Amino acid sequence: MSLKWKLIWPATACALLILVGLATSPVPAWVAGHLRSGLLVVVAATLAVVLVVLAAAVERRLCRPLRAILHTVGDVAARDASGNTADELVAVQRAVERLRNREKSLGNALDAAEARRSALAVELQYSEERYVLAMRIADDGAWEWNLQTNEFIPSTRWKCMLGYGDDEFPDSIENWRGHIHPLDLAGVDARLKRGMEGNERQFEHQFRLLHRDGQYRWVSSLGTVIRHASGKPLRIVALDTDITRVKHIERVLQHIVEGTAGMGGEAFFRALVRHFAAALDVPCAFITECIGWPPRSAQTLAYWLRDDFRENIEFELAGTPCEAVYSNGRPVFHASGVGKLFPRDKAYESYYGIPIFGTRGEVIGHMAFFNDKEMKEQDVLIDAVYQIFTTRAAAEIERKAALDSLRHVRLPADAPDVSGIEDAPRSASNATNR
Repeated sequence: MSLKWKLIWPATACALLILVGLATSPVPAWVAGHLRSGLLVVVAATLAVVLVVLAAAVERRLCRPLRAILHTVGDVAARDASGNTADELVAVQRAVERLRNREKSLGNALDAAEARRSALAVELQYSEERYVLAMRIADDGAWEWNLQTNEFIPSTRWKCMLGYGDDEFPDSIENWRGHIHPLDLAGVDARLKRGMEGNERQFEHQFRLLHRDGQYRWVSSLGTVIRHASGKPLRIVALDTDITRVKHIERVLQHIVEGTAGMGGEAFFRALVRHFAAALDVPCAFITECIGWPPRSAQTLAYWLRDDFRENIEFELAGTPCEAVYSNGRPVFHASGVGKLFPRDKAYESYYGIPIFGTRGEVIGHMAFFNDKEMKEQDVLIDAVYQIFTTRAAAEIERKAALDSLRHVRLPADAPDVSGIEDAPRSASNATNR
């Protein structure tokens, strides 16, 4: 039942009771007759007017606002269990309860969304940090030179490549020129001039730039000249790639190749460790051959220690970082903490060892370097560089082992040439396992 009728029916019942009371109650004699009937009519009319006014007031002041509320929440025609129009007040209460439930559900969804947003924010920040870190350790950076305004605009990555923050390197052509190695400045100017005056769109030049740490870095600059339709150069855009490590490898290769050219035997081993020690700037370098098989000790073939050669020694592999080189057959690198891991070598901080393989694939020796300070990975050459020289060293070790074996073989005067013997030793492990 509608709220309006719930309110009107009690008032109507009261009006009827009043009329019944007036009709049945004892009245004075002068009120009897037509006067009594007229009184009942007047009272009935008055009560009817009151009921109509009450109904209108209830409709306007109460029911209509409640239906408006229901319309707002989307429950225009609320029905009760029997299908009749429900009480607006009850319908509003039900709508409020539904709104509360919905608000609770939305609150839970909002909390879940906020948690997801927080997780995504953390993930985004982590991704940004990884991106910044990747940019910082990358090997290249772009810059632009506006020839019309003489503005030099290096990228943030270009500045990071030289160790500077975005606000720590003034964006000026003078500052850029001031960071070029004095011996390379004339070559850079000449190359830029040829690029601007010629018809080529791209040019490449290698030169050195001063890093914030005071050291020069080699860069390979690949540039493009952007021109007007008339051919006038407007801008130069370039990408500088750090090639310091490549230059270091080239220098080491040239240095060692020149130092060991034409040498063999002990002279080759001594030249090899001396030049590697100088190239890597380490105080201790040596090359060994294994003794016995499986190897438990090693014999140095050349031993360089602090700017001089020392007498060759035999040492046990156990308790040294060299043991892993022989047992694993892979390079072993300890950037720091060697003295703590291996007390026998407590005088040193870092170690790098490279295995030397024989023709049968077994480890017949190794080349090792100790340093009394931390070694960084970029200071250690790539394995392919060492392989060039360890292959040569393997041939020398096997040749030495073959000669040592021949010296211990007693042959009769009419014995055939040893070069024709198929079972002649081919590796150091064969020669020393006796």
